[in-house]
Amino acid sequence: MYVKSLTLKGFKSFASTTTLRLEPGITCIVGPNGSGKSNVVDALAWVMGEQGAKSLRGGKMEDVIFAGTSGRPPLGRAEVSMTIDNTDGALPIDYSEVTITRTMFRSGGSEYAINGTGCRLLDVQELLSDSGIGREMHVIVGQGQLDAVLRATPEERRGFIEEAAGVLKHRKRKERALRKLETMEGNLTRLADLVAEIRRQLGPLGRQAETARRAATIQAEVRDARLRLLADDLVQLTSALEQELADEEALLRRREAVQQQVGDAEREVAGLEETVATAAPVLQQVQDRWYTLSSLLERVRALAELARERVRLLGAEEEDLRGEETGSGRGRDPERLRDQARQVRVEEDALLARVAELTEALAAAEQARAETEQAHAREQDRLARLARAAADRREGLARLSGQVAARRSRLEGGEEEIARLTAAAAAAVERASAAEQEYAALEGTVLDVERGGGGPRPGFETAERGRDEARAEVERLAEELRQAQSEQGALEARVEALALSLRRTDGASALLATDEVTGLLGPLTDHVQVEPGREAAVAAALGWAGEALVADGHTTAAEALAWLRAQDQGRAGLLVPGQGQVPPAGRPTLPADAVWAVDVIGPAEESVGLLPALAALLDRVALVDDADAALRLVEELPPTTAVTPEGDVYGPGWVRGGSSAAPSLLELQSALDEARAGAGAATGRAERLTFELAGARDRLSAAEAEAEAALDALHDSDARMTAVAEQLAHLGQVVRAARVEHDRHTAAVRTAEEALAATRAELAELEQRLADAEATTEGQPEEPDTGERERLAEAAARARSAETEARLALRTQEERARALSGRADALEAAARNELAARERAAARRRRRAQDRATADAVAAGAAYLSGRVEHLLAGAAEERDRMRTEQADRERSLAQARARAHQLVGDLRELTDSVHADEIARAEQRLRIETLQARAMDELGVDPAVLVDEFGPHLPVPVLDDAVADGGSGQDTDEDAGPRTVPFVRAEQEKRLRRAERQLSALGRVNPLALEEFAALEERHQFLTEQVEDLRRSKADLLEIVKEVDERVERVFSEAFRDTAAQFERVFARLFPGGEGRITLTDPDDMLTTGIEVEARPPGKKIKRLSLLSGGERSLTAVALLVAIFKARPSPFYIMDEVEAALDDTNLGRLITLFEELRDSSQLIVITHQKRTMEVADALYGVSMRGDGVTTVVSQRVRDVAPAGATGPEHVDAPA
Repeated sequence: MYVKSLTLKGFKSFASTTTLRLEPGITCIVGPNGSGKSNVVDALAWVMGEQGAKSLRGGKMEDVIFAGTSGRPPLGRAEVSMTIDNTDGALPIDYSEVTITRTMFRSGGSEYAINGTGCRLLDVQELLSDSGIGREMHVIVGQGQLDAVLRATPEERRGFIEEAAGVLKHRKRKERALRKLETMEGNLTRLADLVAEIRRQLGPLGRQAETARRAATIQAEVRDARLRLLADDLVQLTSALEQELADEEALLRRREAVQQQVGDAEREVAGLEETVATAAPVLQQVQDRWYTLSSLLERVRALAELARERVRLLGAEEEDLRGEETGSGRGRDPERLRDQARQVRVEEDALLARVAELTEALAAAEQARAETEQAHAREQDRLARLARAAADRREGLARLSGQVAARRSRLEGGEEEIARLTAAAAAAVERASAAEQEYAALEGTVLDVERGGGGPRPGFETAERGRDEARAEVERLAEELRQAQSEQGALEARVEALALSLRRTDGASALLATDEVTGLLGPLTDHVQVEPGREAAVAAALGWAGEALVADGHTTAAEALAWLRAQDQGRAGLLVPGQGQVPPAGRPTLPADAVWAVDVIGPAEESVGLLPALAALLDRVALVDDADAALRLVEELPPTTAVTPEGDVYGPGWVRGGSSAAPSLLELQSALDEARAGAGAATGRAERLTFELAGARDRLSAAEAEAEAALDALHDSDARMTAVAEQLAHLGQVVRAARVEHDRHTAAVRTAEEALAATRAELAELEQRLADAEATTEGQPEEPDTGERERLAEAAARARSAETEARLALRTQEERARALSGRADALEAAARNELAARERAAARRRRRAQDRATADAVAAGAAYLSGRVEHLLAGAAEERDRMRTEQADRERSLAQARARAHQLVGDLRELTDSVHADEIARAEQRLRIETLQARAMDELGVDPAVLVDEFGPHLPVPVLDDAVADGGSGQDTDEDAGPRTVPFVRAEQEKRLRRAERQLSALGRVNPLALEEFAALEERHQFLTEQVEDLRRSKADLLEIVKEVDERVERVFSEAFRDTAAQFERVFARLFPGGEGRITLTDPDDMLTTGIEVEARPPGKKIKRLSLLSGGERSLTAVALLVAIFKARPSPFYIMDEVEAALDDTNLGRLITLFEELRDSSQLIVITHQKRTMEVADALYGVSMRGDGVTTVVSQRVRDVAPAGATGPEHVDAPA
């Protein structure tokens, strides 16, 4: 068995369909980093059922779908198909090639298929687990997994060996069975409660049944009395009804005569109503005509008056309009207004030219004014300087000399202040330096304490870590204990479920349950062992014997069959040990894919005597892998019988098989053994974890006490360090105050130096003035001449006045120009308005003329029409009055006829009411009769005709014996003689009814269904009691099966561990020549839960701890462990993802040697960058990625192919 091909569609970096066709041996997949090599490993793990997104190097499972690149859009699904060559039949399926397909959609849906047929994830995992490939994927060694193998816990390392040995599948099945058993336990409890409740109800219900039997007799007497009273009531009511029917005829004849008179009167009224109705529309038409003509006359008169008023008003408006056009009220001439506007525009243009001239004059005046003011300012400054010089001369040289002396004295004082401030700043620097030295000394002491480790903090941290580690250990052990207890419960439930499934319901079960037949040794399943996986085929080959019992001899077997016939318990098969002979060993040689059935089944050590019987039953019966092999074997080796793994049996000329809804007893027994072994292991692990948890809790208490003591010491140290910290803070404050004082004195020095510089400038100025005053001659005048200044002042005043006048003239002309522009605009607008007004007036005149002519015509027509309407109105009024008089006469005649008809109808109503009253009375009488008949039928179930015939008052009444009435049996009465009778007397029957009702009431509430309920409840109680016992026996059997399963798991694991340990020592010695390595059990006494420790000592070293090994040594040790597992329990193929990356050339050569050994038994798919690894490969696959993120794949067969035999890319364009 090996992986034949791998097809990827949209999986990670493979966007297009890419197929890798693999061969047995070693296949290397090479390529640069990031090209998608490891995606091939992820695809293999994913298609085999990997469910962890992190294991596939993703954040969520949808990350395996191609996400798109800049050149290609994302895809909606990912699909991987792995084809396995199953020619050797390693997989339990009837196909030489098996293709497993997994599809993931971006919506989150996932599908699995085997050879194109949809299936479940569990189906894929169980199919692969039968060939040594578990759901934990130990056959895939990915990047970084080597170190994970060494860092794994002992229990996790145990899982690697269990998976390779095929144990995990049985553990999972055992867990499911135990969960079912837990559910069954709850159902059993509820069933027991139900049985107790039913038992409690049986006593009261029995008493109710006895009361119901006594009440039935009394109810019979009550019924007879009621029937006779009802029959008497019915006879009396029927007689009264017959008498009332005879009085009805006379009343009906009188009502008929009055009814005929009413008909004549109604016909007369109808004729008069028809006449009145016929004349009413004619009268209405005449009245409507009169109303219409009256309304029309009023409208015509109003129209004539309106037309005359309209003519008058239009005439007055026309006169007014004519007067406006000819009189002084007429508007101004538009042409004249336009001429005036043009004249104003000419004046405006002239003013605008004058404004331009005045603007230029104003600019010239402004310039002249500025020049004269500047000359005046210069003369003013010159006179001021001369005045100051004169003042200095007047003050004299003494005053200037005093000012110079004062400035020099101030200069000396400033220099002394600067010297004082400089000294104060130096003193502040000295204080800060002394404080800093003291601060550094204290700080050094603290640092020495911290560096020396003498403080309590390290001890506290160590104690705290110890406490945290102890708490984590307690939590870990508690969680493991919960898991172990859960696993134990699930396995126990599975044992009970399997034991319940083994419960038999045929004759064999009856034989096992009885004590009357001795010498039965139990079912055959307890005395034989079948190779795992062959249970279904062996059960089909044995047929009836698969469910047979084992007897200690033929006599016991005959007694068992006789007992079955006597008890009518069905049929059963029995096998007798030690009877018959074992067939000779000279059987034909079978093909490689077939085996004799007798070779895969064997009796237990204490049941060796069954071998002849089994050999006889399975003579010439072979087990094959599929139907084709069965057909070939039957044809080639007649008369051989062939059986497939599914249980189909092929014989010479016949075939038996098909589907089976339930597993066979052999399969159930095997599963039960596995479940029992797992339950025992889980129980042992739970007990071990309980003791470990108690020890861990004691260690946690000690660690917490130590941490509390360390915390107290830390608090004392902190108090001492707080005092030192306060002293350090004081010294720091002294340093800061000294620095602040130094900064303040330095700033004061700078301020004094600035003031000193200003004093020096003033001294220089005063010294210059003193020199100028001393150099001045005595002949200079005291006051300077101001004539030039006055002349310039007058010139400046004149320039300002000229500027003001020019500005005023300009503003005046601008205002006049704006006024003329507004006037021109107003004249133009007035001309336009006048033209529009004249046009509107002309239109009004034309309209008024037309309206007046129309009003004259309307007035004339209205006058003519008014006369015509008045004439017609007079004729209509006369006709209306005549018809009103005739209609009134007809209505009076109709009223008289209606009064007569109303009188007759009243008489008829009285007669009808009397008839109806009699009918109602008779109906009530009939209703009472029907009610009595209904009561007889509904309450007592007797037909009315039978009621009078059998219970009428004319019949004698039978009298029951008092013993019978009281509930006695009445057996002493004469059965041949009839009952004693008496004549019917109503009072006696009423008394009899009341007496029976009192007796029935004295019984209290009676349950009429008590008898049936009591029988049904008693039967149900017996049935449920039997079911409870069956469930308890099934639970015990299932727990026994789980125990046996645990024993089998322990045996399989022990064998696998011994093989793996031996292989590890050999492999480690080859990878580390001169070194020593071995694996040991953490708890050899508990093989169900023990972990596995790895010890490795490379040559020349004494260390054994794995954490002290180098990276290469750790990798080689992990490889040694995995290869040992591979050799001890080989799998069809393995995938190695850069496992030799950390190895040097020497260790790489040793690893390659192991690869070559594994090649003989398994297929290896290796992801590598090492050239030496590529050299030993049977085939190479090159994976590269183009610049647009698209991967290409190229294959090269290395062995048995010429160097030029490289093939091109099989499928390319797979984006990363």
